[in-house]
Amino acid sequence: MEINDEPPGLELSPQVEGGRPLSPPPKSLEQSIAESTRQMRSARGLTLSELASRVGISRQMLSKIENAQTSASLETVDALAKGLELPVTSLFRAADYETQAVFAKAGRAPETVRRGSNLGHHYQLLGQLARHHGLFEPLLVTLTEDSQPFPLFQHMGSEFVYVFEGVMDYQHQQSTFRMETGDSLLFDSEGVHGPARIIAAPVRFLSVFVTQERPADSLGDRPDTLSH
Repeated sequence: MEINDEPPGLELSPQVEGGRPLSPPPKSLEQSIAESTRQMRSARGLTLSELASRVGISRQMLSKIENAQTSASLETVDALAKGLELPVTSLFRAADYETQAVFAKAGRAPETVRRGSNLGHHYQLLGQLARHHGLFEPLLVTLTEDSQPFPLFQHMGSEFVYVFEGVMDYQHQQSTFRMETGDSLLFDSEGVHGPARIIAAPVRFLSVFVTQERPADSLGDRPDTLSH
């Protein structure tokens, strides 16, 4: 029989597929320029001929650019941006990651497993946006009478907590906050934190993570952190 010597909350929770939507793959530069040029030209009510005239290229060449059939030179890209009255970086934006929108129907957000799950903390993932500059992730957390306090979570970035129901003492470093319905707390999540005492259960609160790093594994927790 295998014995787990780790104290509660420190053991790794199993990964849950479907709990975290994957980011769409980045587009090529040609695809990004094609899509952005086509969308911005249409939004400005310009025809292919009109924009081509502004840029100083043929209508046929512009058509090829908009259909990602050719690679535009840097000079042409700069001229396109000026013709569309845009920052040149706008034409490359889709080559990073597409703009995402994650909709969670009331009561249908998927349950996910985190380290706190081992302590009776219940999590619903309301969405996730992973970009090159970081990760944004909101969780709906429910604590019951059977849940164990654990003020020792720790991870990179910042966190925002908003209480919808119940009463708890929430600890951040050496400070403890009595949190009731409508109370909120914003803090640096590199400091140890978490529910220190459940006063009136059930406790339901929104926990929003904002990190400066993309997750190492988009389907599981980072192995070097004590995240919720």
